[in-house]
Amino acid sequence: STLATTNLQMTSALKPYLDCIKATLTASACLQNFPSQVVERHNKPEIEGKLSKELILNPVTVSRNEKELCLIEPSINSVRVSIKIKQSDELETILCHKFTQFLMQRAEQFIIMRRKAVEGYDISFLITHAHLERMWKHKLIDFIIQFMEDIDKEISGMKIAINARARVVATEFVRQFAA
Repeated sequence: STLATTNLQMTSALKPYLDCIKATLTASACLQNFPSQVVERHNKPEIEGKLSKELILNPVTVSRNEKELCLIEPSINSVRVSIKIKQSDELETILCHKFTQFLMQRAEQFIIMRRKAVEGYDISFLITHAHLERMWKHKLIDFIIQFMEDIDKEISGMKIAINARARVVATEFVRQFAA
């Protein structure tokens, strides 16, 4: 009961932040097929190459606080979404780093996830016009929003599990001296 209440409060606390990201992504994800102006017969994401400055739109940073950010970098044929996950202490920093590394090693299975995050962020996604031709835009955006909700829950769950395990280990350790 209290766990469900906590999840509901966390979701409602995140709602304005996630709604803003969703609205910004929906507006930014109006992509079109646009071949390279520099290299013939190439169609690379402009946000990655940054070869033509006129094709890159202004980046938008949505911030809940200084520790929780989302950078949305749109261009004519791609959008890069970089997420900085909340890390309130050293344990959360370690858990976040290990978890995001685990996910980024399996980036092909997520299709839109990048193998390497943008500097200063924990994880990045790249949506190209080709992704939007094969998948529904609103489903991709919902996936990113759901991912942001779930990664906070996962890291919090791992932190609780580690603290519970540490408590059991400490109890057993002290019990050895008491006997």
